[in-house]
Amino acid sequence: MTSTRPNKAARTSERILDIAERLVQSRGFNSVSYADIASELGITTASLHYHFPGKAELGQALISRYAERFADALNRIDDELPNAQAKLEAYAALYADVLRGKRMCMCGILAAEYQTLPTPMRRAVIRFFDDNRKWLVQVLTQGRRDHTLSFNGAKDEIAQSILSALEGAMLVARPYGDLGRFDATTRQLLSGLTS
Repeated sequence: MTSTRPNKAARTSERILDIAERLVQSRGFNSVSYADIASELGITTASLHYHFPGKAELGQALISRYAERFADALNRIDDELPNAQAKLEAYAALYADVLRGKRMCMCGILAAEYQTLPTPMRRAVIRFFDDNRKWLVQVLTQGRRDHTLSFNGAKDEIAQSILSALEGAMLVARPYGDLGRFDATTRQLLSGLTS
């Protein structure tokens, strides 16, 4: 008989990723060490290396998990919300929720450290942004078709502007500890797209 409970190693790997994600989203990747994670988890750094041989592998796993959860959230938005305007509002709310938790978008904070990241992590960060841009293009296409959104210019450029504005709004609001600054940017951004 096979147990359906995850084994101890899988549970430990998830706990490592949970701690590392929180630390990276609040401090940045280069400011987090294996010692920080091991200490918080109550294990040795050698044990940590058993699960993730190097920091590059840990970073890759963090991005993969974050991007997968973000993609799941986008799929839920598509499934649950009827029109493009509501989808954009829910998309912005994803960023607001992260900021509300006193964190940054994982890939946004990694983008700030892009030049120092290992190549596989760089590619994964770009893929995250590209996937978001593609999803936004689909929403903009739907919004133009169902007349819930109005905009001038190429959908790809508008999508890039939305993504950049939200990531930038997070960065600017963070030092103030003021979600209202982010919300004001979001309201302005979305009102400019509403029919």
